[in-house]
Amino acid sequence: MADQIRTIGIVGTGLIGSGWASRCLAHGISVIAYDPAPTAHSNFASNIENAWKSLSKMGFDRTRAADWQFTDDMKELCGRSDLIQESASENIDLKQKLHTELDLLTDADVIIASSSSGLLPSEIQANAQHPERIAIGHPFNPVYILPLVEIVKGSKTAHSTAQRLSDFYRSIGMYPLIVKKEIEGYISDRIQESVWREALHLVNDGVATTQDIDDAIVYGPGLRWAIMGVCLTFHLAGGEQGMKHMLRQFGPALELPWTHMKAPQLTNELIDRMIDGTEQQSAGRSVAELENLRDDCLIEILEVLKKYSYAAGSIGSEVSCANG
Repeated sequence: MADQIRTIGIVGTGLIGSGWASRCLAHGISVIAYDPAPTAHSNFASNIENAWKSLSKMGFDRTRAADWQFTDDMKELCGRSDLIQESASENIDLKQKLHTELDLLTDADVIIASSSSGLLPSEIQANAQHPERIAIGHPFNPVYILPLVEIVKGSKTAHSTAQRLSDFYRSIGMYPLIVKKEIEGYISDRIQESVWREALHLVNDGVATTQDIDDAIVYGPGLRWAIMGVCLTFHLAGGEQGMKHMLRQFGPALELPWTHMKAPQLTNELIDRMIDGTEQQSAGRSVAELENLRDDCLIEILEVLKKYSYAAGSIGSEVSCANG
């Protein structure tokens, strides 16, 4: 399928939609985009321009950045797209309505993927006439740099749809992870949310500032996670016996009431602490400036990983991907 995708339809052109567009453009895929918001066209153009500051540093041909069009006609988009990536707001009613409309307007062999970060695909595809071609393709911001995309099938999604999506995402330099069981929040966001909830508790209880929490990640486990994730990192913590010893040695600590599973109430005081803390961390730098810093660092981290053909640096090489 990947070699048949010449044009991708982007529905919803915020940070995620424009990120998809930028990645596809970099890999030679034409883009047609639709978004009814009044400023969507100009914002889309601005987001793509910003993404190409990074994509150019990664060696992609800058001339590809112009191969996109914006339309106010959903029917035109559906008629010209070989694959549609929907990236509208995270609202189940909106996504159901959109996918029902897209399904009616698009040839039955065209896959329609949603960038949802937590909704169930079975609910999104519920009213479609061809639900077998609808699935989740959940990326991570910035989409034009980070390779992970979670593919989640709904109860009526065809296995071939997930495989075709996987093939396409691989063709644009991504790492498709097929989630084995439909679940809210999928895999990565559930892990991230657990850390986020605990961070909110630590701030709420006066244990740490937002700076303390971020320092505790970026100077320690965050560096290890970029290489080996959570499970393999703990496998190494067990010494020669690996995970077996690690669980015997530290398993009992899991019974200690160290962490919270439920998030704290977002009181005005907690909200103010989070806002004030991150504003102090920003030190006067704009979001755009911080995005550029983040992108520059990510590019160089990926280059190091490529040197060893490991983890995210192995994308594009011969890698075993037994995840689906």
